[in-house]
Amino acid sequence: MYNQDMTKLKTFLFYIIILLLVFIISANVTHFDFDLWARLIAGMGVIDGHQVLKADFLSYTPTHTWWDHEYGSGVIFYFFLKHFGAYSLIILQTILFFLTFVITVHVIKLRGINRPYNMLFFIFPIISLAANFGNPIRCHLFSFLFFALYIYILELVRRGKPSLIYILPILTIIWNNLHGGVVAGLGLIAMFGLGEILDKKPFKHYIIAGLLSFASLIINPWGWEYIKFLLSANAMSRPHIAEWWGLFSKHQLYNQIPFKIFMLLALVLEIITIGTKYKASGQIKNFLHQIDKSKYIVLITTLILAIKHVKLLPFFAIAASAYCYEDFYSLIETKLPKWTEKLIYILLLVICLAGLFIKKYDIPLGEASYPHREVEFIKINGIRGNVLVNFGLGSFVSYKLYPNNKIYMDGRYEEVYYDDLIPLLEKFYLVKPGWDEVLRKYPPDILIIEKYYPVYHMLNISPEWVNVFDAEIFAVFLKKTIVKKTYILPSNSKEYYKNTLFDTAIKF
Repeated sequence: MYNQDMTKLKTFLFYIIILLLVFIISANVTHFDFDLWARLIAGMGVIDGHQVLKADFLSYTPTHTWWDHEYGSGVIFYFFLKHFGAYSLIILQTILFFLTFVITVHVIKLRGINRPYNMLFFIFPIISLAANFGNPIRCHLFSFLFFALYIYILELVRRGKPSLIYILPILTIIWNNLHGGVVAGLGLIAMFGLGEILDKKPFKHYIIAGLLSFASLIINPWGWEYIKFLLSANAMSRPHIAEWWGLFSKHQLYNQIPFKIFMLLALVLEIITIGTKYKASGQIKNFLHQIDKSKYIVLITTLILAIKHVKLLPFFAIAASAYCYEDFYSLIETKLPKWTEKLIYILLLVICLAGLFIKKYDIPLGEASYPHREVEFIKINGIRGNVLVNFGLGSFVSYKLYPNNKIYMDGRYEEVYYDDLIPLLEKFYLVKPGWDEVLRKYPPDILIIEKYYPVYHMLNISPEWVNVFDAEIFAVFLKKTIVKKTYILPSNSKEYYKNTLFDTAIKF
């Protein structure tokens, strides 16, 4: 009875610590994600306008069909904002983050480890994922949750419940309408199927489930054309987007350090495990027969994806958590003194409780990230016209200033815009040859410019543009022909901007 009670207490503390950790990580952000505003507009269209938005109305540049592969996430985000307030978005991120780890732990238990509660192991993937999740709240959280869920279901299928695989086509419909990361789910079905083929086990149900899941992608607001977009979007290189750069690229070399440590530890752990099993098997034939092929197919594939694109590293973090813990348990945990685990629990619990009570819970305004005062300046002075702003800030500007102002572009990128817009923007901000081409090809009336870009200095000496509002990080430039003699200055109150952060004139 004593041992059972202690196990229950440890299990409870394990989940509480993870929940507190992910909440503290989510609550200690500086600003909401840059793409959130476009997601809220999409959700508003469905909930308030009773329609899925299929055409852009926010931009003054040419656009194509709005292939919104995240519209379902936007519906959920806007629902929470509308009914529970802004801070509920942070709570929602915490829930999705936490559930992903709960499912991962159940995969570990399913694979034969009854005590998957060593926080020494889990602290690394939690921090790794936190660094990638960034600022709340992002649509790919749903993909990470479903990715863990698919692994769990596919592990159940391998353990004598083959009929469960036919749940996946239904889940694919849901996932597909929440986020375009659904292709990771199709990939998992293929990876597990390949593992079963290599093990010479029945695999037809994987092929059938995979085909049904692919066919179910057609159940979306755009039909078959959306599937073509989804496949092409997943094959895009996106060289101008930092989160799509390689893990060891020049700009990411000193970033994602917690993940790189976790990745290295996981690799060392698996190399030792494979070497130990190979020696124990006696010969290569026995070794190949015993090794879990599906496990290593998933680990190797997600590792390659993580190295190619930092945005995809959570897939490896989840897969490695699910599959490497058993090797950690057999090689390390059983050899650690009992007091080390207790010490880690005590330290983490103290850190979590301290973080919980010290933190002042408030809406993350992000004064250094968003042009709040600059947007307010444009709004209160009734300055109408087209706004050119860095594409990451575009959806925030449109959320706050539409219908009086339209934007050049925003983070919806391939969902809405043509390929020539980003290169033009890059030349403009960095003052490369032909830097003013964007001003001639897609002429704006208003510029909101970060002062650390070279173009800020170029515009200050331009005879065609006037710096009418110069703040700490951003500046507002107007065409000389529309400049007035005097302007109303915006408020300096942080509380004002927090209280009005989610105010918008967009109506459906």
